[in-house]
Amino acid sequence: MRVLIAPQEFKGTLTALEAAQAIAEGLGDAFPGWQLDLLPMADGGPGTAEAMRAGAGGEKHALQVRDPLMRLVAAEFVQLNDGTAVIECAAASGLWRLKPEELDPRRATTYGTGELVAEALAIGAQGVTVGLGGSATSDGGSGLAEAMGFRLLDAQGTVLPPGGAALANLERIDGSGAHPGIKAVRFIGATDVTNPLCGPNGAAAVFGPQKGADKATVAELDAALDHFAAIVWRDLGVEVRDRPGAGAAGGLGAGLIAFLNAELLPGAELVGESIGLAGHIQEADVVITGEGRLDGQTAYGKAPRHVSRLAAAAGRPVICLAGSLGAGHESLSGDFTIVEMAAAGQGLPTSEEARLQLAEAAVRAVLRLSDGGAVTGRG
Repeated sequence: MRVLIAPQEFKGTLTALEAAQAIAEGLGDAFPGWQLDLLPMADGGPGTAEAMRAGAGGEKHALQVRDPLMRLVAAEFVQLNDGTAVIECAAASGLWRLKPEELDPRRATTYGTGELVAEALAIGAQGVTVGLGGSATSDGGSGLAEAMGFRLLDAQGTVLPPGGAALANLERIDGSGAHPGIKAVRFIGATDVTNPLCGPNGAAAVFGPQKGADKATVAELDAALDHFAAIVWRDLGVEVRDRPGAGAAGGLGAGLIAFLNAELLPGAELVGESIGLAGHIQEADVVITGEGRLDGQTAYGKAPRHVSRLAAAAGRPVICLAGSLGAGHESLSGDFTIVEMAAAGQGLPTSEEARLQLAEAAVRAVLRLSDGGAVTGRG
């Protein structure tokens, strides 16, 4: 029996690789004769760079950049063997960089992500993919733009301070000092959401609260981003307000489009193509994926849904292991056999407990699938 193990991260508890290893440990103990292939997945959020490096080969680059509050921190990105740089916005501008009491989407900036992009160009990257997930920001990518040489100015000609709130005072965008390498490289934004920049489904309304925005702050940021979109259209000739995915990472999707001429693509598909997911599925008898919380959002570009679609096309049964189940998970029951790690409502435990629970859940899931006659080896 050959099993492909392709989970994404269990956010805040296990990386995708750690989750894959835990599943393999459980299955290896229970079924010692089985071949277990580990292929960690991601969808544009944390883990994207490492998943692509593991599948396609490459090296890490580390440097000092600015965090969401403009403090110096060490951050990494990956350059694949084909010359493409893979940068996660969360590496520099991530929510994980801030303590709960430091969350401030009015001031948080993507400047550090821009510094990573600039460094990727400096070392000769042939293309740049930016993973859009896990950010602490709502600045429309304005911080990234400034790190790449653009100047965002107020009515007095003064450069705006960092953060999304300051965009309300944006009067003019000066691109005369933009990084010369921008035009020579293809940029891709990898995302698992299709939210526009503004409005009830926009960056501030949907993602602002998890970054510390109350109702008043959401309204303030939404208005500021709307104004930003108008100035981008006037000065750069690029429409970003209603573009699908423009609201990803607090509007960084819009910033990539406006300032780097980027194309936004589904992150799970990009990662899957990079690591040869479809081919690995063809070689497997059964496929196991998973994530920390399985809910209605999983259907919109998350890695488990992409894995399940490829597996269905290949006629392979799929198991999805979930740390917890949220609203809308029932809609996915036709895609895979769903097994929750812990008792309903308990959520994810500590990392060590999660490893043990994930290992046990994997065995339980395979036995359930076997009882239904779906698991059969092919020799």
